[in-house]
Amino acid sequence: MLTNPRSDRVRSVHGLGRRPVRERTGRFLVEGPQGVREAVRYAADRVVDLYVTSTAAQRYALDIVQPATAAGLWVHEVSDEVLAAMSDADAPQGILAVVTQSQTTLEEVLAKAPRRLILLTHVRDPGNAGTVIRGADAAGFDAVLVSDSSVDVNSPKVIRSTAGSTFHLPVVSGLDIDATMAHLASYGIWTVAADGSGETLLADADLERPHCWVMGNEAWGLPEAVQAACDEVVRIPIYGKAESLNLAMAATLCVYASAGARLGRRST
Repeated sequence: MLTNPRSDRVRSVHGLGRRPVRERTGRFLVEGPQGVREAVRYAADRVVDLYVTSTAAQRYALDIVQPATAAGLWVHEVSDEVLAAMSDADAPQGILAVVTQSQTTLEEVLAKAPRRLILLTHVRDPGNAGTVIRGADAAGFDAVLVSDSSVDVNSPKVIRSTAGSTFHLPVVSGLDIDATMAHLASYGIWTVAADGSGETLLADADLERPHCWVMGNEAWGLPEAVQAACDEVVRIPIYGKAESLNLAMAATLCVYASAGARLGRRST
């Protein structure tokens, strides 16, 4: 059992809470049973180490610890103090993993002829970014694309917000927005901006063709140049007195509209 919260190993794991360390090492933290469980199930080849307290080891023996051991992963039992020192969370849940970052590229995503994508640009709030990834996963999207001007999708807060969905579909980050828009066009992907200024209502948008939703900043939306580069601008109508919807809520409505269009196409 690891019991020294001031050891070099503990400091190196805790350091993954900082972006420069993640970028240098190519690794990130996954905290809590839901995220760790999905990492073991869907990305075991990327799990470097798994750390668990004795209490958590008993609680998650069948669904996390035993499958991790069977997969040949390094599982380390640690004291509560060590787990707390490693963790970025305010209330650690007794289990975390160190995972290598995905190496999936935009070219690899497009080579698989995707039908439903979402692109985030200038999205800075980690909770919003994580919720969009989770919603895209639930709606059966092929990938989430994230610009280099957005939050680091491997930050602990984003990873926690995805609730494990980051291991279910490709998440490609660090993208140049102009180059990405051009690349999508070259593959025949219809780009759909989500913005309150749109003339097309969400219910009227043609979402049966291969398309990519383009979502902007939480406060000021999409840059004019990005919106102008999109093939269509779609508006979510507001029927009540709310001034607007937040990014995560708007994105969820958009991705489920895409999922509905797909199901409608299959039923005809």
